[in-house]
Amino acid sequence: MTETYWCEHAWLGGEGVATGVLLTVADGVIAAVEPGADASPREATRLGGLTLPGFANTHSHSFHRALRGRTHSDGGTFWSWRERMYELAAVLDPDPFEALAAATFAEMVLAGYTVVGEFHYLHHDRHGVSYADPNELGHRVVAAARQAGIRLTLLDTCYLRGGFGTEPNSVQRRFSDGNASRWINRAGDLVDTPTCRVGAAIHSVRAVDPESIRTVATWAADRDLPIHAHVSEQPRENADCLAAYGATPIGVLDGAGALSERFTAVHATHVGDDDIATLASHRSCCCICPTTERELADGIGPTARLRHAGVKLCIGSDSQAVIDPFEETRAVELNERLSSLRRGNHQPDELLTAATSSGYASLGWTGGGSLAVGSLADFVTVGFDSPRLAGSDHDDPLGAAVFAGASTDVRHVVVGGEVVVSDGVHERVDVTAALGESITAAWAAVR
Repeated sequence: MTETYWCEHAWLGGEGVATGVLLTVADGVIAAVEPGADASPREATRLGGLTLPGFANTHSHSFHRALRGRTHSDGGTFWSWRERMYELAAVLDPDPFEALAAATFAEMVLAGYTVVGEFHYLHHDRHGVSYADPNELGHRVVAAARQAGIRLTLLDTCYLRGGFGTEPNSVQRRFSDGNASRWINRAGDLVDTPTCRVGAAIHSVRAVDPESIRTVATWAADRDLPIHAHVSEQPRENADCLAAYGATPIGVLDGAGALSERFTAVHATHVGDDDIATLASHRSCCCICPTTERELADGIGPTARLRHAGVKLCIGSDSQAVIDPFEETRAVELNERLSSLRRGNHQPDELLTAATSSGYASLGWTGGGSLAVGSLADFVTVGFDSPRLAGSDHDDPLGAAVFAGASTDVRHVVVGGEVVVSDGVHERVDVTAALGESITAAWAAVR
């Protein structure tokens, strides 16, 4: 099946923003890109505004969406916030878990995300016992993404311990397979689908010991899978890791053979120069999650130093405190301005590359994240008819979209050549109702 779209403006990567761009889509892939078409052909769908490649949400915990509005005013630290999150994780059963994930993924699509990496560690029932289908909850994530119309990389997460040298607590038993071999036995039964790819994740060096990290990394390498891990999100994690192993989290992961061009370090907020050099030497990626990192008081990551060293960046919504790819993208630069007292550390095209093609590559979808022949037909159109962007579509529409746009400016979203959002409305899901119902149900179980 062939479809054509006429874009008033479109960002074509290194070629910049072009006007009057005809996109031809065949079988879910971009078959032709023709700039300079002054008028929309009768048979083409007209996309007014600026069309961009679809955004990649490289790091997500979908069930955390239920925490929004319930933890923002709390004092304490990341560690006390985690206890509130555990209250929710302790009670989610398959049906409410799937409903919440589907609603959250639908909110992502509405905001402009076209692929998500779900860092999935909720594996077993409330008592830590395997379901009859050991991948029951993983299959529910896949079903939820399919309902919402978003591509998925299911980053099945190995989580074995409660901390450095400690056993899992009553909630963490839901996360743990006991040892890396049993994790492989379960995760190995997961399979790719046309819209889902399977990847691997190591929760963190505090939750997976070095020998088990090596087992997971070897398994992922043998299958050429992406592999992700939380890294140096908190200073306490670094200090405890040094005390336990005499190395930083990056040093432990490197020593266990986890780092490669398929590896993505999530957060890396408190990495040092040696860690950055190690990531760069392996051509690894780093996923920055600015809205979560500021919500949890994690700190400001060294994004300019990472990029200058050659570490590719990407973005993630993580705890779902905010689901807005524009906010995540510009925050990479704006946070760096606060830290460095200097503007222009990351240019708009560099930020968008991080949020699109680099994120797709991190998730194993190497054919996505650009408006080019042969790329996946995943794209997003931003309108310039809101108070935020009115009059900004002339000299620097790309800069305007990146630094002033918002998820509510997204007018159309196409995933695999299929329109999922049209005129700002999700075609499949009443997103507001689905979120309200699923979140209410989730917290009812807590009470």
